[in-house]
Amino acid sequence: MPPDPHAEYSTRLAARRASSAVFERQHVRLGNLRLAAALTFLALVWPSIIREVLSPWWLLVPLAAYVFLVVRDGRALASKAHAERAAAYYERGLARLEDRWAGAGEPGERFRDPTHPYAEDLDLFGKGGLFELLSTCRTPLGEEALARWLLHPAAPEIVRERQAAVAELRGRLDLREDLAVLEEVIGAGVHPDALLRWAGEAPVLVARRERVLATVLSLLAAVTGLVWAVTGYATPFAGVLAAEFVLWYGLRHRLDHVVAAVERAAPDLALLAEVLARLEREPFEAPRLAALAAALQTGGGAPPSRRIAWLGRLVELLDSRDNWFVRLFGPPLLYTLHLGFAVEAWRGASGGHVGGWLEAVAEMEALSALAGYACEHPADPFPEIVPGEALFDAEGLGHPLLPGSRAVRNDLRLGGELRVLVVSGSNMSGKSTLLRTVGVNVVLAMAGAPVRARRLRLSPLALGASIRVMDSLQGGSSRFYAEISRLRQLMDLARGEFPLLFLLDELLHGTNSHDRRIGAEAAVRGLVERGAIGLLTTHDLALAHLPEALAPRGSNVHFEDQLENGRMSFDYLLRPGVVEKSNALELMRSIGLDV
Repeated sequence: MPPDPHAEYSTRLAARRASSAVFERQHVRLGNLRLAAALTFLALVWPSIIREVLSPWWLLVPLAAYVFLVVRDGRALASKAHAERAAAYYERGLARLEDRWAGAGEPGERFRDPTHPYAEDLDLFGKGGLFELLSTCRTPLGEEALARWLLHPAAPEIVRERQAAVAELRGRLDLREDLAVLEEVIGAGVHPDALLRWAGEAPVLVARRERVLATVLSLLAAVTGLVWAVTGYATPFAGVLAAEFVLWYGLRHRLDHVVAAVERAAPDLALLAEVLARLEREPFEAPRLAALAAALQTGGGAPPSRRIAWLGRLVELLDSRDNWFVRLFGPPLLYTLHLGFAVEAWRGASGGHVGGWLEAVAEMEALSALAGYACEHPADPFPEIVPGEALFDAEGLGHPLLPGSRAVRNDLRLGGELRVLVVSGSNMSGKSTLLRTVGVNVVLAMAGAPVRARRLRLSPLALGASIRVMDSLQGGSSRFYAEISRLRQLMDLARGEFPLLFLLDELLHGTNSHDRRIGAEAAVRGLVERGAIGLLTTHDLALAHLPEALAPRGSNVHFEDQLENGRMSFDYLLRPGVVEKSNALELMRSIGLDV
């Protein structure tokens, strides 16, 4: 792990930009040499072909030079593109370090779910959300794995495995750069759903006798075709063609299905093979990383990178059917049929392992994203996951989505006898932000990532929140109904395998004070009796009685504010007890309202 990620990223960015400039100059130079080779070729046409002063064989010299330069230029352009993608990787990293990342990355909008018990409340997705901050994933599979980890807290043993994996990957910046650059290329090209569906289907061209017959007929076609070319005797060749037509006609529907399916499922497989090859070369020590490496060796035989590369080569050969040479000689040699048999043989031998390979790549990409976050926040520790009843014990807890210079940190402990904190204070004083700070750090902790705190100990927790519950015009539900529906959802979560940490903002403020007081007390008591812990915010001091009703399991804390010369200021520091003053009337008067 670099001690100063900003300095390391800046150094690497400068190096990648310098490499890109070198390859750009090489591209220009090779372009000029190509032009010179072409002009030389044209200059030799007159004396060698028209005047016949020189042998036409001299034309091969500039022609060979031109082909050589084209190949070299292609490599230079590929290297330049690689350097530019690496530079972009570090540019995005510096943007995150400098708090310029919001709106520049992948917001994960497709993962939003208003019915999820905390995703919308904690800003997991959308512009400036946690997913955008974390995700360096460049493939749909990697993004789906990362989103799944954020949406579903993992079991303690899985969390610890991920922590060890992230700690190891945190220092492997070369590997993370290579994966990000390669995966950026394949992100739009490899369609995992189509590939998985195709790989999971049973082969349809499997009869060994048909493949043997096709091989025999192709050999006979080659021999009899040569006989026809030498002797002019075409009857044997015509007979072989007739037999080949009968074989092809009987298999044509299955062959068309095989060709169409694999071409849909398998574009840009060569790039996926490069990703797999990069992972196969890397030695790992963390148990989870070692298990992923082992998953890439399933099925025996050649490693997945070579098998995927071979499938990609078969698809390329199928794509070459439009070549004039293949159009001429392919039919008598049963070119497409042989490729169909080869594709089906590949699917029979390796198709069942594709899902495991892709899952391993996706998990590695998600772990690399968390490792990138860990690298860029070296002061953020891994939380300690402790067994036992519900616990959340944090020192110096801050919000990961706020710039470090603005985030105010607080200590907070829930567990043991203390189950509920009622947080009072005026609007804008920091109550909702405190809930989100707790929630987002729990999401990071249970995903296996570092947290924004000096120290955090917590038990395995389920998480539920009611912070941004809204009414629904389309669904025909009021905000109050939406809120009590979420409470019902949290009650169900509290009966789950792990204790619930609940985060309730201005609970039941959509109803009258009398019903709100009774309902809030009943709801919180019900959650606590189910083993839950949590925080409840309010600016209605009528709810400050809850800790007394729940004693000794509840306590009051508050945020203060100051109103000076018509301006409100906050220090966002959490204090014990109930807030002792309200500035609502003063604030209303300060903007000209007559109250």
